[in-house]
Amino acid sequence: MSDHILYELADSIATLTINRAEKKNAMTYAMLGEFIETVQRAGNDADARVLIITGSPGVFCAGTDLADLATVPGEKRGLRGRADERGRWWPIVECPIPVIGAIDGPAVGMGAEFTSQCDFRIATPNARFAWNFVHRGLVPDTGAGSWLLPRLIGTANALRLLYTGEFLAAEDALAMGYVHDLVQPEMLMQTANELAAAIAAGSPFSQRRIKSLVYEGLGADVGEHMQRHTTALAECFASNDHKEGVASFLERRSATFTGT
Repeated sequence: MSDHILYELADSIATLTINRAEKKNAMTYAMLGEFIETVQRAGNDADARVLIITGSPGVFCAGTDLADLATVPGEKRGLRGRADERGRWWPIVECPIPVIGAIDGPAVGMGAEFTSQCDFRIATPNARFAWNFVHRGLVPDTGAGSWLLPRLIGTANALRLLYTGEFLAAEDALAMGYVHDLVQPEMLMQTANELAAAIAAGSPFSQRRIKSLVYEGLGADVGEHMQRHTTALAECFASNDHKEGVASFLERRSATFTGT
């Protein structure tokens, strides 16, 4: 692993840090590949129950490194994968464990897209968000801005940000519900870890199914959703986590879930 994408695991909480502060954490092709692989690593890590994605202090991610992009002629720039390879486009959504975005500083372009893919967003007053793809002659590069963002903040709010490419201040993001909590920079990781710890106390077996049901349900009719729901519920009833959840309640103790 390079020094630009860092991975740590402690107390069932995985933390991915984008660490290229001198370039405002702008993503090169190599960094993007490593970022995707690291998110997948967290999802496959049996000891990880929650993932926090953050950047080096004062910055989240300034998007694609245009100097790196310029090394490939425009007519030869290809897509990062097929439309059905969602793990390459939406690695954070496809990550089976809950994901918290801890954002201190600008999240621009691809960086804003990554925040859209997180299940929760905790930010500092330094955070700013911009889907500035129209200024580069592009549509939102992962597809999250055009599909997830309208569902998160409403169609009109999303279209204004996408059409203009203007910055969304942290306070405005909080007011429209895009950001869930606004804290001072020195409290960012503590707040993110406190939320992560609360999530980690739950059943990983059910949380993985909840995440899948919610995101798949955004694009499904009720009949399709209920088919997936009944399958997931039957799996939960047969799981060790369900047995432990009931036993811990009856025995008046904290549950020890295994994710099985």
